[in-house]
Order: sequence, then C-alpha cells, then structure tokens
Amino acid sequence: MVPHLITALAGPINELEQRILDSMPAIERWFRLEWMEHTPPFYASVDIRNAGFKLAPVDTNLFPAGWNHLTDDMLPLAVQATMAAIEKICPEARNLLIVPENHSRGTSYLANIAQLVRIFNMAGLHVRVGSIDPDVKKATTIALPHGEQVVLEPALRTRHRLGLKYFDPCTILLNNDLSAGAPGILEELYEQYLLPPLHAGWSVRRKSRHFQCYEEVAKRFGKMLGIDPWLINPLFARVPGVDFQADAGLEGLRGAVDATLTRVRRKYKEYGINEKPFVLVKADNGTSGMGIMTVRDVRELDNLSRKARTAMTQLKDGLAVHDVIVQEGVLTQERVHEAVAEPVVYTVDRYVVGGFYRVHAERGTDENLNAPGANFVPLAFEHSTRLPQPGARPGASAPNRFYMYGVIARLATVAASYELEATDPEAEVYD
Repeated sequence: MVPHLITALAGPINELEQRILDSMPAIERWFRLEWMEHTPPFYASVDIRNAGFKLAPVDTNLFPAGWNHLTDDMLPLAVQATMAAIEKICPEARNLLIVPENHSRGTSYLANIAQLVRIFNMAGLHVRVGSIDPDVKKATTIALPHGEQVVLEPALRTRHRLGLKYFDPCTILLNNDLSAGAPGILEELYEQYLLPPLHAGWSVRRKSRHFQCYEEVAKRFGKMLGIDPWLINPLFARVPGVDFQADAGLEGLRGAVDATLTRVRRKYKEYGINEKPFVLVKADNGTSGMGIMTVRDVRELDNLSRKARTAMTQLKDGLAVHDVIVQEGVLTQERVHEAVAEPVVYTVDRYVVGGFYRVHAERGTDENLNAPGANFVPLAFEHSTRLPQPGARPGASAPNRFYMYGVIARLATVAASYELEATDPEAEVYD
C-alpha cells in the first residue's frame, strides 16, 4: 500500500509513529471504507512536517508538478496506480491530452511534463501535450537538459471537445492549477473526462475549506486510533478581508494570530514540549509557496516591512490576496546533508507512489521551505530484502518509517475528496 522508502530520520521511533505502525491493519481497513464512499483526487502531492511529537500536512496540491523528482525506481508504482485510476474512470481510454501551465518554459517544469508523458505512455495511452496558452500558435519542440524533449502544441476547441489537430483524446489531464480562473476553452467539455475537475482549481479552491475538511478527517481517524487529533492536525483560523498594503483587516489578523499561538502554547504545555510556538500566515487561495510568512509573536505584525507586505499582496498569475489563513506552524525534524528538509508525498488515486525531500539550506526549522533556493532530493527505496514484520524483535526487521508519511498524505487526500464533493457545482442535492 505504501512503498518502503528511506527517510532521513534515524533516531528512535516515537510514540505516535509506533502507534501508527502498530495499527496498520486497522488503518488500512479505515481507508478502504473511506474510498468505498468517496472518490480520491486523481493525483496529488502533500507537503508534510514531522516535529517528532507531531506529524501533519501543511499543504495539499491537486495539480502537482515535480514528477521529475521521482526516481526511476518509483515509476512502476506510478504506472500501476495510473492504470488502476484510468481503468476506473475510462476503461476504453486510448488518447490522453496533458494541459500544462501557461507561460511555463522552465526546464524543470517541462521535465515534470515529460515525466507525466512517460508515466501515461507506460500505462498504455497515446499522450500529447496541448497548451491553452494563446502565445503557443504552432507545435514547438523544447529540448531538455538530459536529452529529452517536450512538444507543446496549441489546443483546439470544437463544440464540446478539446484536442489537437488530428488528435482526439477521451481524457484531459490538467497540470495547470487555474490560478487565473477557468478559461472558456476548458468549460462545458461534456464529452470528455477532465482530471482534476475545474472546481479543483485555485479560482474556486480555498485552503481554509481543505483544512476544515482535514480537521474532520483527523478527528474521526484520531478517535479510531485512540490519539489526540492535534497530533496529526495543524490548528488554523481563517481571516477574511485582509489587505496588507492598505492595512485593512490587520486587526482581525492580529486577533487570529494571538488566539492560535495561545491554543498552541496550551497544547505544548499539555505535552511538555519546550519549543517556541509559531504560525504561518498564508493566502487562502495561494499556491507555489507564494503569499506565506512566519510569525512567532503577534507584535511582528506591527512592523511589517514594505517587502513583506508586497510579498503577501500578490500571488501567481497576478491573483490578489483578500483572505488568509493563520496555520499552526509545525517544526521539522528532518535533515538532508545538515540542511532543513520536509517530505513531499505523491499520490495517484488512492495509492502512494513515492516522494522526495524539499531541502532548503538557508531556512530554519520553523520556516516555509517552498521558496527560491530550495532543492529536491529523491527519497530512496529501502534496500533491505526483508519485509517489515509487525511484532518482530527490535533490529530483526527495519520499520517502514515512510509508512506514517503515506498515512498522513492519504488522510489529506481523503480531506481533498470531501472538499471536492462540497464544491462540485454539479453535485446532486438530496433534501
């Protein structure tokens, strides 16, 4: 269910981790029952922070890039999961069109597209890349550093279908998070499968709704496991109507920061944790690590620099910040080559297919790592030939420390499935 991977943690297994490892049968049954009732997002990546005493997701991306950071060893898992997902959605699928981000000619992002093409090809589909960027007027071949290439072709819209010249796909995979809104070319595609759906884009999606759903999931999961849900759930508060340039809504923000820090202090006192609490202020509809700042004391909000205000004002594609969330900060215990790191876990459908470490040598344990200067270190597979045996004597079998990250990532995808059901404009309503 979850690949046996190496993590950078080498210390003793803590109580929370041990509880998760010991409860594997109950956990897997819980997930099976959830997926009988809810549809997982087609694919996702989940940023996870492990403080040792607490393990929680801090962001869930439903249009994940970065597939190029998964190692070749992980590709069979991604291909198998993709085959299962496509078989469930469209068993007769033959052609698939990938729609990338607009204005993205960076080699790293395009290497991610090349990896997606490879995965879907190996899953048995004809795959082409169709750009909805108005600047792409003809087929353009872009060479990538390792000898690969990506061919961007202009997407063509007919009455109810999207495709390319001489290429008619039954399925369209969006790798474009629609920050600027859903363009007309993608609307009303009634004859094709659009994965993920348009309402998963940031023009509709809100982090506050996602973490509200995650809180509900964490409470139910915590009750099943017999643990305090706070151990897997970051506290948060939504603050609407904030304008950092005009100083609007900052009083409400101060109140939310103060209240969240107070709640975290109480939890730290309850568990005997000698760390300084902090929060992250994030744009409610943000992405790509933009619109985020760390706050350790509410007084820091009184002296925000012009640079900090500007950074919190605009997001990708010129999207303005109006609402923010105040999220409990989770420290990270993970290190790669002495630099602070956090695992990013990738899923396809209900399956964990791998991940990597986001590493930032210039950031601290209480800061956002999804920032310029970050680099990516692939998670490696555990080379032990023996499978971990629950209940085996210590040292006889290496515990799958990555398992707990897979559990948290899957909890986040359950929350995303709740979230997408709640925002589905075509959902059937039963009175």
